[in-house]
Amino acid sequence: MTEQERLEVEAAVFRRLVQHLRSRPDVQNIDLMNLSGFCRNCLAKWYKAAADDLEIEMGMDQIREEIYGMPYAEWKARHQKEATPEQLAAFEKNQTP
Repeated sequence: MTEQERLEVEAAVFRRLVQHLRSRPDVQNIDLMNLSGFCRNCLAKWYKAAADDLEIEMGMDQIREEIYGMPYAEWKARHQKEATPEQLAAFEKNQTP
């Protein structure tokens, strides 16, 4: 595989992951964090870091819209639910080393 082919495959996989997460708004970010240690917001932060490394100017609002498929505030209003005590306890447990 050439370097260009690798980049294209990786880009396609990333787009597929983002599309999958957009199609599953029922899966809350806290659930993703508790199960995998990352969520949509983590992807947005990694996206921002990569853009910064490449000296591509992008704001977090623009990046979150890339990840969420809509403005972040709109996604939160439509899909984000209040975390349950069990979800919060699992999150706290996972945060401690």
